[in-house]
Amino acid sequence: MLRKDNVTALERQAKALRRTVLAMITGSNASHIGSSYSMIELLIYLYDKTLRVDPKNPLDPARDRFVLSKGWAVSCLYAVLAEKGFFEKSLLQEYCKDGSKMLGGSTINGIPGIEATTTSMGHGLPLGVGMAISAKIQKIDSRVVVMISDGEINEGSTWEAIMLAAHHRLDNLLVIVDYNKWQSFGRPKDILNLEPLREKWEAFNWEVRECDGHDFLDIDRNINKLPFIIGKPSVLIAHTVKGKGVSVFENRNEWHYKTPKGKDKIIAEKELAK
Repeated sequence: MLRKDNVTALERQAKALRRTVLAMITGSNASHIGSSYSMIELLIYLYDKTLRVDPKNPLDPARDRFVLSKGWAVSCLYAVLAEKGFFEKSLLQEYCKDGSKMLGGSTINGIPGIEATTTSMGHGLPLGVGMAISAKIQKIDSRVVVMISDGEINEGSTWEAIMLAAHHRLDNLLVIVDYNKWQSFGRPKDILNLEPLREKWEAFNWEVRECDGHDFLDIDRNINKLPFIIGKPSVLIAHTVKGKGVSVFENRNEWHYKTPKGKDKIIAEKELAK
């Protein structure tokens, strides 16, 4: 279990990563800062406390796999991978620039630590289920963690994968729903209501937990031990805030598309410098 001093260090890391992502996105006139900021604490926890991965041996057959299905938020994943030593931090300056391998969507493109080409909605979970089945067949003690957006739950391919995972009792699979209550054109409750979300996953025979996706202690309480229960896939519904950490970004869906500039950039830099 996390101690208070651990949490303080993780919170400092989260603020530093928000600064890094801000510099990456503004440096290339890119977008999706809101989607990246909503999952920063979750990614930090996964790579610090959960995932069994080795930056010096990123293709170890026995490694855990992390699949970022919401691949449009890959700036955050790049920043975490660089922090953990998968590649030099200087590469982050190439994010979303012409000719760079560091594309604006999660892509298998020679970047260590990227496990799947995603970004097209609804693709990540089917890929993760395939990875989990493969590990079971090969009798490899490897776990798969897939992060999906709430908007992706609209996709039929997501529900097919949910059914398949339960049918095969994939207790080596954890799904994290980044439930920030926004998708590209509005709120899920107004576009295609997801609720009651917990009960839907339970009806598909998954073991379900919920947490505050920005509270390291709450995250730790829920996923410090995997699987949640033997014989079932696990899902953590993480309640998050789109754009978390900067007042002018929080809970404003325009930052799904816009690049922070001018006054908004100055405010973000000032708040993240504290």
